[in-house]
Amino acid sequence: MPTVEEAKNRMEEALDALRREFATVRTGKATPALLDTVRVEAYGSKMPLNQVATVHSPEPSLLVVQPFDKTVLADIEKAIMTADLGLNPANDGNIIRVPIPPLNEERRKEYVKILHKMAEEGRISVRHARRAVRDELQAKVREHEIGEDDGRRREEALEKLTQEYSEKIDAMLKHKEEEVMAI
Repeated sequence: MPTVEEAKNRMEEALDALRREFATVRTGKATPALLDTVRVEAYGSKMPLNQVATVHSPEPSLLVVQPFDKTVLADIEKAIMTADLGLNPANDGNIIRVPIPPLNEERRKEYVKILHKMAEEGRISVRHARRAVRDELQAKVREHEIGEDDGRRREEALEKLTQEYSEKIDAMLKHKEEEVMAI
C-alpha cells in the first residue's frame, strides 16, 4: 500500500543527498567536505581521499591532509591538484597543507550557478518520489483497493508534502547562496 510516509522517506533522502552535495561547494571557508570528491590513485585503484588520509581544518583558510601511509603522499598531492578545485597543495614530507584562497566575484557566481543546478536536481528527486507514490495510489483507486475519496485525500497530502520539501530545498539554496556570496 503506497503511503505518504514512503514518499516522505524518499524526499528526506533527496534532501540529505542535497546537503552532502552543498557541502562540497566552497564558501571561502576551509571544510574537510571540500575534498570529498577527490579520488586518489593508490594501491592499484582509485580511492576516496578519506580512505587514505584524514582531513581536518585547523584554521578557516587551511586544510591539513594527514595520510595513513606516507608512501601515498605524492599521489594525494597530485589528486588534489587534478581535482579541478582550484587548490594548490603544499607537501612537506609528512602532511599536505592546502591553503584555501579567497573567492573572487566571478568564481562566487559560478558556484551559485552550480548550487542552483544541484537544487534543481534535488527538486527533481522530490518530484520523482511524489510521482512514484501517486502512480501507485492511482492504480489502487482504479483497482478499487481504496476509495476515490481516500485516494484524493492521500494525493492532497502528497502534494502538500512535495510543496514542503521544495520549500526546504529553496531555503537550503538561499542559505548556501548567501554563504557563498559573503565576503
